[in-house]
Amino acid sequence: MAAVCVYADLVAVAVQALAGSGVHVASVATAFPSGRASLRTKLADVAEAVSAGADEVDMVIDRGAFLSGRYAAVLQEVRAVKAACGDARRQVRLEAGELATLDNVRRASWLAMVGGADFIKTSTGKVNPASTPATVLVMLEAVRDFAGATGVDVGVKAAGGIRTAKDAVRYLVLVRETVGQAWLHPDRFRFGASSLLNDLLMQRSKQRTGAYAGPDYFTLD
Repeated sequence: MAAVCVYADLVAVAVQALAGSGVHVASVATAFPSGRASLRTKLADVAEAVSAGADEVDMVIDRGAFLSGRYAAVLQEVRAVKAACGDARRQVRLEAGELATLDNVRRASWLAMVGGADFIKTSTGKVNPASTPATVLVMLEAVRDFAGATGVDVGVKAAGGIRTAKDAVRYLVLVRETVGQAWLHPDRFRFGASSLLNDLLMQRSKQRTGAYAGPDYFTLD
């Protein structure tokens, strides 16, 4: 597990609970999941998470600004949040399900990366469709091209709608085929595992016992 993601008011609790585990603490910020707040409020949200000890901060882009063509405003906000994060890694959620087209997904990916994102993420997990193979493919192509143009590697996270180990394997093949073996690492590719975890636990149990157990024997979301 790369990181556990919590709201800012639970960061201190998570930091204490995970001390010495090697698992990072990430915090959603910038008026998650809607992104509808003033920049001052969003930066205060980020400051609270960072001061509590978050290793990573998740922001969501202003989809209203993006869809109305105010790309400079989106970029400026991404950069402002980057500055407020200090040493914490910054992850930018695109909410691809609201961006309407794959061209918009690519454009939003580039805006996030030019703004200094360490990771770009498909979605908040609150909007359908969230993560799809087509969306992730476009984002992987964007980080590949960005790395080629700048020498900077940006990670990708597929979040939302990935519920089974078989789904996860399909995404891993997509990563391997598009950006190569080096991206198969938590610093470059991750899954949102809140729904996936249950199936992974069931598959591990199947390997040990030879039989499947019901999901209620593990974790329910």
